[in-house]
Amino acid sequence: MKQIIPHLWFDKEAKEAAEFYTSLFPDSKVINTAEVKNTPSSDTDVVTFEIWGQKFMAISAGPLFKFNPSVSFMVNFDPLNFGPASTRDKEAREKLDQVWNKLMEGGTALMALDKYPFSERYGWVQDKYGLSWQLILTNPEGEPRPPIVPSLLFVGSKYGKAEEAVNFYVTVFKNSKIGNLFRYGPGRLPDKEGTIMYGDVKLEETWFAVMDSAHQHMFDFNEAVSFVVQCADQAEIDYYWNKLSAVPESEQCGWLKDKFGLSWQITPAIMEKMLYESTPEQMDRVTHAFLKMKKFDVATLQRAYEGK
Repeated sequence: MKQIIPHLWFDKEAKEAAEFYTSLFPDSKVINTAEVKNTPSSDTDVVTFEIWGQKFMAISAGPLFKFNPSVSFMVNFDPLNFGPASTRDKEAREKLDQVWNKLMEGGTALMALDKYPFSERYGWVQDKYGLSWQLILTNPEGEPRPPIVPSLLFVGSKYGKAEEAVNFYVTVFKNSKIGNLFRYGPGRLPDKEGTIMYGDVKLEETWFAVMDSAHQHMFDFNEAVSFVVQCADQAEIDYYWNKLSAVPESEQCGWLKDKFGLSWQITPAIMEKMLYESTPEQMDRVTHAFLKMKKFDVATLQRAYEGK
């Protein structure tokens, strides 16, 4: 079992953003930072951090990609996570409001923080870096969900494909299961009856939410948010690469795009050690090696790391 790691592409703010996000939530910390020199984006900062049990990676690599709401992060403020029974609801709601206020500093509300038919307290905010968050006071009944859930919004030419994507991903990731699928009913135009209003799926150790929206949105999936799959060996890299890659021109340095336009990074698990435990000379050799690759070759990277 593995956790799929969201990867965030910043212009220059990766370390600053990691410090900001880890200050907002419990059980959060910056794990590692490093600088990778002489990349096509010049010298780049790379950061690994954890928010409320969900691992993230981030990079400062120039203004090539911008965050948009096609990928957001749902934050479940489950009353069971906060305090004794007599204060659960109050504490969860207050914690949600505190995080909302901090994310709104320099940010924009995409859906106002308010009561909705699906939640007593919910809001969708795009923070000062452009990253989107959905904060929700959740009902603790039923199967639990983690506090942080990446959420995929299928719009434009991808509209109506949320269920297809769920069914596809559970064939790719061996330890998977479909959770909830709530569909639009009649009279919800422009959304078609039967498309996915909200659903979720567990891929390995990571839950994802999915939604279809037929409303006009001027954005789509891009490389600003990708998902890292850390592989034990070359055979596992080959497996995920062959299953997921659908856009040959997007294959570069372990990155690929699937048939829905979502970006993934298929990397060897040892890459983290190479990033954070290397001498400058080792890092230079590894960087020089992987910049030539599309799909990662583990043996070549290992030889570069060892100077052979």
